[in-house]
Amino acid sequence: MEMNVSNNEEHVVAKKQGGLNPALIIPILIVIGIAIYLFVLGNPGNFKADPRLDGLSSVAFSGLETKELHPGDGFMGVIYMGGPIVPILISFMIIVIVFSIERALVLRKASGQGNVDNFVLNVRRLLNQNKIDEAIEECDRQEGSVGNVVKEGLTTYKALSHDTTLNKEQKMVALNKSIEEATTLEMPMLEKNMMILSTLGTVATLVALLGTVIGMIKAFSALGSGGGTPDSAALSIGISEALVNTALGIGTSAVAIILYNYFTSKIDGLTFKIDEIAMSIQQSFAEFH
Repeated sequence: MEMNVSNNEEHVVAKKQGGLNPALIIPILIVIGIAIYLFVLGNPGNFKADPRLDGLSSVAFSGLETKELHPGDGFMGVIYMGGPIVPILISFMIIVIVFSIERALVLRKASGQGNVDNFVLNVRRLLNQNKIDEAIEECDRQEGSVGNVVKEGLTTYKALSHDTTLNKEQKMVALNKSIEEATTLEMPMLEKNMMILSTLGTVATLVALLGTVIGMIKAFSALGSGGGTPDSAALSIGISEALVNTALGIGTSAVAIILYNYFTSKIDGLTFKIDEIAMSIQQSFAEFH
């Protein structure tokens, strides 16, 4: 049993080292998002001079004179004119993409080699034949989270089968506890950073709503300025800013929610497979011991 405890400690160290560190990665991605907003979307090539704007919109860059500009034929200039909330929303989208890729890679690794369903069937078949050593070898070949948990359970199974100090009921309790502990150690790796996707799925919409409100305030301010004649240029800029923020927020939120639900279903599937084999291990132990 000491060997199992040692293995558990090694699993804990591995889990702490796995995955991206949000505290380090998120600030870097925010800086990247701001840089994209300033130097890609705000590139002077995305704008053209329009004297009719009367100074209502401008793009300023270090080393270049500030010029009265308005978006060209592409969408980059239009997105840039979305205002100060846009770089935040761009950062949110980048964060969603990066951590979604990270989760996809982690879950792919957790699924192990080959088909998980076939692995479950092979282990259950070997358990029915009481071939524990062969089942452990199958776990080594699987190299996934399911295989790690099952191997821990089978290792305990093998140790308890030679233990003469415990009665059958105590052995069943020890076996069940071993499987539960192994599952508990694997789950944090699978669920790590999922909260980021869940949070951004909600927060992106709220931040976009703030940008939308700011744009609409500018639009209505343009309606009330200039006496009885609304400033059509300022009005259009305010409405455009509101719609750009709305589009970015809804898009980011939709992507985050869809990917969060997809990864959650994958995690639930792996958990179900673990529970399925765990029950088979307990039934096999009860039958042969």
